[in-house]
Amino acid sequence: MNLVIVESPAKAKTIEKYLGKNYEVLASFGHIRDLPSKNGSVDPENEFKMSWSIDTQSKKRVKDIETSLKKADKLILATDPDREGEAISWHLLDVLSGKKGLLEGKTIERVVFNAITKKSVTEAIAKPRQLDMELVEAYLARRALDYLVGFTLSPVLWRKLPGARSAGRVQSVALRLICERETEIEKFDSREYWSINAMIENSQGPNFPARLVYLDGEKLEKFSLINAEQASKAKDTLVSSKLNVISVDSKPVARNPQAPFMTSTLQQEASRKLGFSATQTMRTAQMLYEGVDIGGETTGLITYMRTDGISMIGEAISDCRAAIEANFGEKYLPGQHRVYKTKAKNAQEAHEAIRPTSFSRTPQNLSLSGDMKKLYELIWKRAMASQMSAAKLERTTIEMGDQKKSVRLRSTGQVIKFDGFLRLYEEAMPLTAEEAENKSNTLLPQLTVNDLIKASDVKTEQHFTQPPPRYSEASLVKKMEELGIGRPSTYASILKVLQDRGYVSLDKRRFTPVDKGRLLSAFLENFFGKYVQYDYTAKLEENLDKVSAGNLNWKTFLKEFWSEFSSSIDETKDLRVTNVLDALNDALRSSVFPDKEDGTDPRKCSSCVDGKLSLKLGKFGAFVGCSNYPECKFTRPFGGDDTDTPTEDKLLGQHPDNGSDIILKSGRYGPYVEMETDKKPKRTSLPKSWPYDLMDLEKGLRLINLPRKIGEHPEDGNQIITALGRFGPYLKHNKTFVSLKDPEDMFNLGMNRAVELIADKIANPGRRANSATVLKEIGKHPKSNEVISIMSGRYGPYVKYKKVNATLPKDKNPEDVTLDMALEYIAAKIAKSPKKKIVKKKVAKEN
Repeated sequence: MNLVIVESPAKAKTIEKYLGKNYEVLASFGHIRDLPSKNGSVDPENEFKMSWSIDTQSKKRVKDIETSLKKADKLILATDPDREGEAISWHLLDVLSGKKGLLEGKTIERVVFNAITKKSVTEAIAKPRQLDMELVEAYLARRALDYLVGFTLSPVLWRKLPGARSAGRVQSVALRLICERETEIEKFDSREYWSINAMIENSQGPNFPARLVYLDGEKLEKFSLINAEQASKAKDTLVSSKLNVISVDSKPVARNPQAPFMTSTLQQEASRKLGFSATQTMRTAQMLYEGVDIGGETTGLITYMRTDGISMIGEAISDCRAAIEANFGEKYLPGQHRVYKTKAKNAQEAHEAIRPTSFSRTPQNLSLSGDMKKLYELIWKRAMASQMSAAKLERTTIEMGDQKKSVRLRSTGQVIKFDGFLRLYEEAMPLTAEEAENKSNTLLPQLTVNDLIKASDVKTEQHFTQPPPRYSEASLVKKMEELGIGRPSTYASILKVLQDRGYVSLDKRRFTPVDKGRLLSAFLENFFGKYVQYDYTAKLEENLDKVSAGNLNWKTFLKEFWSEFSSSIDETKDLRVTNVLDALNDALRSSVFPDKEDGTDPRKCSSCVDGKLSLKLGKFGAFVGCSNYPECKFTRPFGGDDTDTPTEDKLLGQHPDNGSDIILKSGRYGPYVEMETDKKPKRTSLPKSWPYDLMDLEKGLRLINLPRKIGEHPEDGNQIITALGRFGPYLKHNKTFVSLKDPEDMFNLGMNRAVELIADKIANPGRRANSATVLKEIGKHPKSNEVISIMSGRYGPYVKYKKVNATLPKDKNPEDVTLDMALEYIAAKIAKSPKKKIVKKKVAKEN
């Protein structure tokens, strides 16, 4: 009997059917062991020895593999065809080798396949190899490197930069990209410019648009016309000119298709065309790779999705070309197949591009739905188009002007003569204004030189230069790829970590750094600058690639890195928080202390005579405070300015019931109203949507009188109140809390509506912000037919089945959990749960 090990249980079932009764296929469920999250897991003083640990679930799986292996003649390691897959096989073999006599007399083979189809799997089984130890060493080097950076740097952050959770080798560089873009936007100085456009009347066809490109014999640059007066004069000159055609230039243009997808381009295009996040794209691609049921047999629909290769094997190209001819005809098939080479920095191209396993499976012929249908169609079309004929266009440019050569206009249009690959697919790339003009499909009339024309409907248009856009997931992945930072398999997890740790937010599909993200990035640039440099990070990736190619010893690589990095850590031991704040004040000057219009010092305290504003680090993060503290108590939020909050206390008036002063004040967390009482002062923060400069006594009284009693609940007689808390306005009855979107509801909500909201909250408790939410339903239990769900709870994700809650292992992404994995977690949880003891009642003895 032959024992085959793959990574996922879904894949195991499919492959076992392909191979037949002489094979047993088990799943490792990914990595069986990892470096524990504690000091000493990697020992630089002992040749970078790594101390691995196996979690409880993995121990059980290893035990199952051991049991089956005792009955087997051959062990076939068939994990994924990349570095991580090679590492999983190595880990498993290393653990099994430690079991005395277990591997004696056993044949051990490593096989890889790029697609889960019967043909690919059986061909791979017939061509086994040994473990690629150079690839394993590259994994070990990368894993040790990431551990050493994270577990050495993070304690420094905790001591010197309160609020920072951790820093990572690649995530910190990605964060720097996002922060630098934000700084560019803040420093951007918008400039005004004008353009002149007209419709051209002619005798040969309909009017067409043109723009003024020369004025007074000189070429118009972007900022040649910078105000309305200049634009108006240019318009007058154009209107009064007698115009004719100066030149007509028509030339053929060929547009070639893009290469098939690799991981990064798939993530980018899925983001642009489908609105998918990188994580969503990879999760869906994994499902397509592992396969769907087709005619009673599970078959993978696409090749392996973690790759930086853009080529297809000859067999796939032939299949693709046959599908093109069958679906579109011979004219859409070029004479020779196309060959693609990647331009990505540090690309390995060890695997094929992402393509359909069979081009005859058109999206229309498959019964897919939702994300799977959308992504498969995208992959199929892109791969098909990559081998189709070029599109043939004719681009025409008409130059028009007066005899004095004072003014000249230009119009550009293009006509598609043969659509070629464009019939099926066109990449969704953002275009510059010039590219958009050149790509214009405006149909121009057949004019000849010296034809008389007239400019009508002449318009002046005002423009302002725009700052560079914030990074989207697609543009950030593209930038990281260009710089050689990270690897295709890591992009999605890097972006997710930045969001999970609260360093960036994603708003309207664009990344914005939050305060603690900017602080962290500035800190690293000032005190660990080398390690967040783009070239340095890319150089590390190059060296890791050299390790995988066998051109660099992995321990030599780690020794060189650790020697410099540990010295940098040692240099920060005597670093004081005041030194950190001084550096951050300078690094973040443009965002924290922007220049004032009156030219005064932006760091001068507006609340006292000689105080200087500086960043301060508090329990809840950074804020701006005065150097004269505690004499001067001026504070403001990190991201604000002196006008965000009152610079001094403001008396709003007196409370009509007790005559106490109602004062508007400013604290480190924003403005609030305060009323003195016999005991401690009563304070209420301003709702976020209430500007402090519009505060008056009426509003102050409404806030200071909170909480507001609405009345007694008709069912139990207990009071219903509204109040303002840390997370905004809310409604409360007993232990039921309901968030209110509008602050005015705190003052206007009536009894009937309040009772409705409370009843709805009790009926739908899962809507609480801090309660468990359903991430996804992954299927039904085979015995009870009850739904099994992945939940997001207060302490992390878990599997829920009836009353059983099974926590996911720390290294397990909820997106990757399958039904089979969930069943294992549930069974393990039930087995661990203490059984209720049945206490027998004592029967009273009869006298």
